[in-house]
Amino acid sequence: MTMKSNMKNIFARLKSGKNVFMVCLSLIVLGLVSGFIVFETTKASVTLVLDGEKKPVKTHANTVEELLQEQEVKLADYDYISHDLSEQVDAGDEIEWKPAFQVTLTMNGKEQQVWSTKDTVKELLKDENIEVNEHDELSVSMDEQLTEGMTIAVDEAFQVAINDGGQPDHVWTTSTTVAGFLEQQNIQLGELDRVEPGKDEEVKANSEINVIRVEKVTDVVEESINYNTVTKKDSSMQKGKKEIVAFGEKGKQEKHYEVVLENGKEVSRELKKTEVVKNSSDQIVAVGTQVIIQTASKSSSSSASNVNTSEKSSEKTTKKASEKTSKPSEPSSDGRVLNVSSTAYTANCAGCSGITSTGVNLKANPNAKVIAVDPSVIPLGSKVHVEGYGTAIAADTGGAIKGNKIDVFFPSKSAAYAWGNKSVKITILN
Repeated sequence: MTMKSNMKNIFARLKSGKNVFMVCLSLIVLGLVSGFIVFETTKASVTLVLDGEKKPVKTHANTVEELLQEQEVKLADYDYISHDLSEQVDAGDEIEWKPAFQVTLTMNGKEQQVWSTKDTVKELLKDENIEVNEHDELSVSMDEQLTEGMTIAVDEAFQVAINDGGQPDHVWTTSTTVAGFLEQQNIQLGELDRVEPGKDEEVKANSEINVIRVEKVTDVVEESINYNTVTKKDSSMQKGKKEIVAFGEKGKQEKHYEVVLENGKEVSRELKKTEVVKNSSDQIVAVGTQVIIQTASKSSSSSASNVNTSEKSSEKTTKKASEKTSKPSEPSSDGRVLNVSSTAYTANCAGCSGITSTGVNLKANPNAKVIAVDPSVIPLGSKVHVEGYGTAIAADTGGAIKGNKIDVFFPSKSAAYAWGNKSVKITILN
């Protein structure tokens, strides 16, 4: 065999070996590709929602826990996971995970840290079993988005009794002090007002709060000033007799009081000043000082034995003559007695001036004892005792008062009506 033929045999063998290698290599590559295709095609397609963002995932994980580990999701204690960790993963599953965050929740002033994965304040309160009623106070809106580090304050309302200026009521409040309650209820205190209990006192359910409205007012009271009675000696009048020369008139004064009212009721008053509006006028009474000495002339007689008898007889005759010559209109020392018809009147009638015919102001002297008379029967100025009325002054006249008739003055119509029309006995004292 030649060298040329040997070389051909060698190349033929090499060519045959190369084909075998290529075949083997092809089979290996095909196996790998087929395996990869089988591996990929056998993965389960699921949707993983991570903190609100959807992420399609293909996985060979058998459980939710394996899936989270595969996706390098670190699950904390308070995190939200929509499926149980041991639950099997199936194609088409949507698995949600939310990381928990902290918020500050204050209930009636007591603060606590709360972990939550909720979206809104309303969902958080529901999750914490907190019910917010109509009168409760919430620091944020129910629909506000929940965020990490947020502070939510809930103050539960309770009822208290309030009496403002004497007006009782029951109201809801969340304030824990009297001052806070007044501010919340928009109750303003005046300069003198006060509240019980005090502003710094604690308020709780069924507390009673009293607002006392205090005011100071000035009360002006008009009072009468009594007149004085002045006596003047009159030598032209018989001793023992009296006559009112000028009737007294009462004065007027105003007393200014500072009155303290609490809830409209007077609790104290203090006199601040007194002002005289009208001075009183003295009543002047004339008192008689004249002493009348009666004398009688003695009759002479020639017989000595009849002297005493004659003198006594002369004294009696002179005394009788003296009595007969006295004025018929003047009463005796014991007073002249008459039976008269009487009526009554008052100074407060329509159109009445209240001034008597002798100038007495009956309106200014409502307690004066005055009668209207017929001056031809009872002289004006006479002091007259009227049965059932008392001692009065004949200081007035009237068109219907004629003869034995008098009209008795009373300060009120009711008293005048009560007197009526009747016969009475009068005594003219002077």
